[in-house]
Amino acid sequence: MDILKPPIPLIIKQRPAIFLAGSIAMGAASAWQTEVELALHDHAGTILNPRRDAWDATWEQSVDFAPFHEQVTWELGAQEQADLIAMYFDPATQAPITLLELGLFAHTGKVIVCCPTGFWRKGNVDIVCQRYNIPTVADLPSMIEVMRTWLGIRSRESGSEQ
Repeated sequence: MDILKPPIPLIIKQRPAIFLAGSIAMGAASAWQTEVELALHDHAGTILNPRRDAWDATWEQSVDFAPFHEQVTWELGAQEQADLIAMYFDPATQAPITLLELGLFAHTGKVIVCCPTGFWRKGNVDIVCQRYNIPTVADLPSMIEVMRTWLGIRSRESGSEQ
């Protein structure tokens, strides 16, 4: 499994590509993306992980601040290019950007959502997922299992081995 993180250019050499959307909260959320990367390491494909290794929490969140603009542009482009967008709403965070991303990509048919009990807007997330027929799971291990199954199906469809 290839792993791309910003600011690495979005050149996806190995399909399918999975974007890991979800709680980061400026580093306050668990490193759930690493857990997903480890669980899927034996599959063919690319993980698009927006959790930048060299993130600087002092960056101005402005369209005019080049590093921030680059980050957000990378994330949007990665989601547009992804074959699957896996969204995790950590109950310990508010995840406003992930909520925004759910709204942007709900209609695409390429989203799965993990929104555990305790997430502050779980009802809203559940209703959006119901309306747009987005598969949902209750916890991160279940989401990882869905991704493993999806990767296995994609691998068989393309005729490649895992």
